[in-house]
Order: sequence, then C-alpha cells, then structure tokens
Amino acid sequence: MQNNSHKSSSPKQGGFSVAMDKIGHYRWTICALIFFATTVNYLDRQVIGILAPVLKSDLGIGELEYGYIIICFQAAYALGMLIAGRIIDKLGTKIGYALALLIWSIAAMAHALAKGAAGFGVARAFLGISEAGNFPAAVKTVAEWFPKKERALAIGIFNSGTNVGAILAPLIVPWLIVKFGWQMAFIVTGAIGMIWLLFWFIYYEVPEKQKRLSKAEFEYILSDKEEIVKKSIPWIKLLKFRQTWAFFAGKFLTDPVWWFYLFWIPKWLSDVQGRELDVKEFGLPLVVIYTATTIGSVFGGWLSSSFINRGWPVHRSRAVAMLIFAFLVIPVIFTQASWIGFWGAIGLISLAAASHQAWSANIFTTVSDMFPKEAVASVTGIGGMAGAVGGMLIAGFAGNILEFFEEKGHIEAGYFILFIIAASAYLFAWVVFNLIAPKMKRVELN
Repeated sequence: MQNNSHKSSSPKQGGFSVAMDKIGHYRWTICALIFFATTVNYLDRQVIGILAPVLKSDLGIGELEYGYIIICFQAAYALGMLIAGRIIDKLGTKIGYALALLIWSIAAMAHALAKGAAGFGVARAFLGISEAGNFPAAVKTVAEWFPKKERALAIGIFNSGTNVGAILAPLIVPWLIVKFGWQMAFIVTGAIGMIWLLFWFIYYEVPEKQKRLSKAEFEYILSDKEEIVKKSIPWIKLLKFRQTWAFFAGKFLTDPVWWFYLFWIPKWLSDVQGRELDVKEFGLPLVVIYTATTIGSVFGGWLSSSFINRGWPVHRSRAVAMLIFAFLVIPVIFTQASWIGFWGAIGLISLAAASHQAWSANIFTTVSDMFPKEAVASVTGIGGMAGAVGGMLIAGFAGNILEFFEEKGHIEAGYFILFIIAASAYLFAWVVFNLIAPKMKRVELN
C-alpha cells in the first residue's frame, strides 16, 4: 500500500533539468548506499587474490589448491544466490540486505584464523554464501526506487562499487601485510562493513514508508505503472518463463570471465610478466584496470538509459548496448602478444574488464525490465547462481590448466587459452540471450 502522505498526480516531463530539480534526488542517496555496500562486498572478496603469492610462499598453497579454494567460494556463492534472492523477496530489502552484510563481514574476518588450504576453503565458503545477498538486494532496491529509464544508470553506478572495492584492495592490502601481517588484511577489510550498517538503518526505507521522500519524487519513481504482485512467487513458477532462462544463460556464460579477472589477474602479473612482481607492486596495474571498469560500469548504464531517453524501445536499448560491449571485449585475446608490451596488455585487460561491467549493468537491468519488482531478487538470485556455477567451473579449469602448463614451463600458454575464452564469451552469450527472450517481453504473473 502507498503511504497516505504521497498523492497520485504525475509530474510533467517538460523542461527536463528543471523537472528533475523539482522532483528531488533522494533516490540517489539510496543508490549511494548500495554503491557503498557493493564496494565493501568486493573489497572483502578481492583480498585473497592480492594475497595469492604470499599464501603460496608462506603456506605452500599452489595453483591447484588455490583453484580449489576459489571453487569453495563459488559453490557456496551459487547456493547462496539461490537462497538469498528468495529470502530478500520475503524479508524485504532493508532487513535482508543488512543481514547479508553483517554475516559476510564476520566471514571475511574469519579468514585470519585459517592455517592452510582447508581453513581458507571453509572461510571462503562462509563468505560466498553470505556475500551472495548483495546483488539480489541491490537490484531489487533499484527496481523499487527507480523508474525504468534510470535503472540501468543506477545499476551501473552501484555496480561500479565492485571496481572501487577492487581498486582499494591493492592499495590497502599490501600496506596491511607489510605492517601487520596477512591476517590483519582480512580483519580490517571485514570490519569496514559494520560502518555501512549504521547508515543503512538511518537512511533506508522503501519509498512507500520513506518520510524524507517528496511527493513529486515518489510519483516519479512509480511513473511506469508496473504490475503489482502481492503473493510470493514460487521458484518453480519463475523457472517456467523463457526470460528467467535468458538471464540464467547470460550470467552463466559471462560471469566466469569476471571471476577470472578478479582472482587470476594478480597471479598473471606475477607468473607471466617477466618482472616477477611481488605483492607490493600489484597496486598500479590493478588500479588502472579497476579504474577503467568503474568508468565502464557507469558508462554502460548511461548508454542504454540515453537510448531510452531518445525514444528507443527498452529492449532495443539494452540489446544494442550489450552488443557494443560484447565486441569491445574481443581484443583481450592479444594480451600476451609480444608486440603489445606490458602496459598495452594492461590496457587491453582494462578495456575488456570495463566492457564486462558495462555488459553487467545492462543484463542486471533486464531482470527489472522483464519481471515485476516482487520477483526481481529471486530471478537475480537464480541468474547469480548460474554465474557462480560458471565461475566455479572456470576456477577448476584454470587451476588445472595453469598447473599443467606450469609443470611444462609454459604457463603463458595456459593463460592464452583463458584469454581466448574471455574474448569470445560475450558474443555467444548475446546470441543465446536474444534467442531465448527476443524483445525481452515483460512477464505477467497475475
């Protein structure tokens, strides 16, 4: 039910900038909150990638064991995605999001207790199942707080928090390792999330209950006049729709590439780039890569939103934007070419990772385009589970293939195979997505 303090007339659309000023901007405060949470989410999960060379030297954790540790995270993350989306649709975003962040912060700090590969595997599983709550909650929050024309931009902005977290990790973690030891890196980064909980409970409510929200902005948020579904929607019903499977396939085929960048690029810097980088030297290349992905995430959301503002249909706007970014990933195949050079390789990885985040901003938005708000977290969770399973498969494949080529003295050949997969995944995913859900037709659940 709508709060009685909000009336029913709609704001006029003439004079865009003036109208936006009159409407208000509180929805962007909510976007800032989920951006902060997503930053913390990725800061916590990125720590182990930065620590990989230290874990190899101090604890004897090699390529194969590292791959299995990542699989523990991915398997738990996949399970958590399926559960988290359902729980958040039932509990609502305020309680569901807070509960997820509290648990994953504790899990991140628990890594400091690990003594070997088994201990890290348990800690990563605990982290994975709890961190899975972030994206279903965040995408559902955007669906509740933004009209369709702004959702891709809002998702692009909060999704850029993944990149900010990945930038902060190589800046903070090496310093903590040098000064206090690797255990403190997990404790400090895990504790940061507790700060977010304070701001979340102060500033967050759904629009219908938010007293800080103006009448004009409330009406603008609800201007799409979307279907309201009052009953809980069973998973089995959601699995009957082609749209669910389109999102499932898109995430399954492309999320593994992001996991590869996140967990193996620090190792690639150490293993392949003739300069034997140590943990203190990861900072600049990774900052360049993840700064580019921050720009890509926001730009990707802006691009499809700008197409909609020009009068394009929603489905065409998303599809064209996703196709552009699928093509921009392809040059990453040349990363290890002898003529490209070190910073040329960093540039290609930066372009590919930025294009992934731009793609991600749009594919997440397709869920709220195709489904009512009451089903958004559940469908996002189903797709997130698919992406995590794909990530688990790439972790096992990467660990084994790199171990194989390392033993033969040609580890760069293993990375080349992985870059081929990264270069081709998005075009294939785009074709599959659009074959399964042509025109991204909206699901009617009532």
